Amino acid sequence: MDFSVPYKSTVKNAAPRTEMRRHSKKKNVVLAVLLIVGALYFISHVDFFIAGLSRSHEPIPNELTWQTERLISKESWVEQGDYLPLNVSYQLLAGAPSTQQRYLSVGLSSVKRKKGSYLIPTLQSLFSQSSPQERSSMVVIVLLADFDFSWTVATVKEIKTAFALELEQGQLVVLHVPQDWYPPLTGLKRNYNDAPERVSFRSKQNMDYAFLIHYSAGLSRYYLQLEDDILSAKNFVTTIKRHVEEQEAKKDTWAMLEFSALGYIGKLYKSAHLPLLARFLYLFYQEMPCDWLMSHFRVLLTQKKPLIFKPSLFQHVGTFSSFQGTYNKLKDKDFEEGPYTNPSAEVYSNMSAYKDHFPKLAWDAGEGFFWGRSPEKGSYLTVVFKEPIVVMGILVETGTGGKDLLESAQVEIGHDVVATMNKEKSCKEFQTVGTLENGNFEMQEIDKKYSSTSSCLRITVTAGQKDWVIINKIRISTKASTPTRQV
Repeated sequence: MDFSVPYKSTVKNAAPRTEMRRHSKKKNVVLAVLLIVGALYFISHVDFFIAGLSRSHEPIPNELTWQTERLISKESWVEQGDYLPLNVSYQLLAGAPSTQQRYLSVGLSSVKRKKGSYLIPTLQSLFSQSSPQERSSMVVIVLLADFDFSWTVATVKEIKTAFALELEQGQLVVLHVPQDWYPPLTGLKRNYNDAPERVSFRSKQNMDYAFLIHYSAGLSRYYLQLEDDILSAKNFVTTIKRHVEEQEAKKDTWAMLEFSALGYIGKLYKSAHLPLLARFLYLFYQEMPCDWLMSHFRVLLTQKKPLIFKPSLFQHVGTFSSFQGTYNKLKDKDFEEGPYTNPSAEVYSNMSAYKDHFPKLAWDAGEGFFWGRSPEKGSYLTVVFKEPIVVMGILVETGTGGKDLLESAQVEIGHDVVATMNKEKSCKEFQTVGTLENGNFEMQEIDKKYSSTSSCLRITVTAGQKDWVIINKIRISTKASTPTRQV
């Protein structure tokens, strides 16, 4: 039997059906791919809308409003190319950032403390110590970084009550990041032999700052990092602006300016660096504390030495740490709350000054200091007041970093101004108030022992030393007195 014809016929008819099945499969694959891509696109864009609802295990009260979108500045090459993606959804709890870029954004993170809270007084200090013009040039961003929902709601209510005007004017923004956005915070490496609880605490703190800094990118030209338990100096914004202008005029590379020597307080960055800094803290969040990481970041951006400005603009006032409520007594000795002004006076010294570090700089407010070559026994620095005053308190600070201390000296107050042989002024007689200890002297309520007016203050060296001496500052407090004529 000849099967050749039917066989050819079968093969001929099967080919189109095979092609149809292949075409159908291709269409199904293409359709599936399109559906997957579309789903991913939808999920990525809807995530901001559902984050607050899907990630929270508590009902959302009316007091909280949720942010749906956050635009990050494209000034940084990191953001322009979407390098090192940092995915996070922010919940906007109060206020809203201005659409116009400010001069300064101030960021601080706050968590629930076992013993009290310093957040409200910190915010009050920031705003009350700033003029209306300064407040309009800055925005304060607060990240409520505790996962206690009831604490967050209560804190937002308190902020809304105390700072309604600042919220309305775009000077204050309150945020939260749900816990699901954080990387693992337990079972981390125990670098430096830290206890697991300590490692978890500092690692979470690094992530808090990473999220806070990431959000702040693009809000202002400069960014200032603070903690939630500080006191600020008067007109700190204007002072920062002056130092920035001076630093920019030098045309030296800088990545961080420091306006406090403590922790992660008073550190100023250029906003263009914030995307990098946020990712840096994120990448190494479990390695070391934030104040150690920031030093590495500064060096990586080719700023070799720290740039610390004095007097400090921020003082740490928290008594109990946010870590397990432990006692914390850290204070910045270089902090001065207001523009300090000693009484008008002339300053003389027989110690040879190094370069332009003249004796008057120890008396005047500011960053200057007196730097004298090796003092001998009997060397002095004498302050002659323009008008007699009743001295209530005296503060003398010498040395820096444990060096150039004035090792042996006494502090004296004098009466009856007279002219000296070398065309200087001094006082006819002096009374010893006390002696320096470890290069420093501080005494209050001096007026209870010496109630009459004084015309001079003198620091007299009681033993010579080979080391040079730095007198950083001399500060006195006074009370009103009736002026008398001086020579």
